[in-house]
Amino acid sequence: MIRPYDDELSGDELLAALAALANPHRLRIIAALFKGPVHVSQLARDVGLGRPLLYMHLRRMEAARLVEGTLELSKDGKALKMYSLTDWSLSLSPESVARAAGSLSAPASSEPEYKSSHKKE
Repeated sequence: MIRPYDDELSGDELLAALAALANPHRLRIIAALFKGPVHVSQLARDVGLGRPLLYMHLRRMEAARLVEGTLELSKDGKALKMYSLTDWSLSLSPESVARAAGSLSAPASSEPEYKSSHKKE
């Protein structure tokens, strides 16, 4: 749910964007789409993923507004699913993260607890 570069993200939008970017396959998808719109079959070949797995990643990226899919007609009348990057920018600072954290919808108690692997002496 990344907005144009001049708007501030809510805490939930920031989490969605960071989660969508926190995967090496999705970073490769962004790199492939940076060159321009790509048909989903070509994109699967470009990034080395099967189409079902690629679609799973693309859905997550669409939900975060990083990419968008459109249907286009080929010369022979077939519908082609094309993907492209949306116009987004993400800039983080401690201040922007603190502001975003203030608008999170989930309470802090719903976060998983991490156990330390260090033993107490």
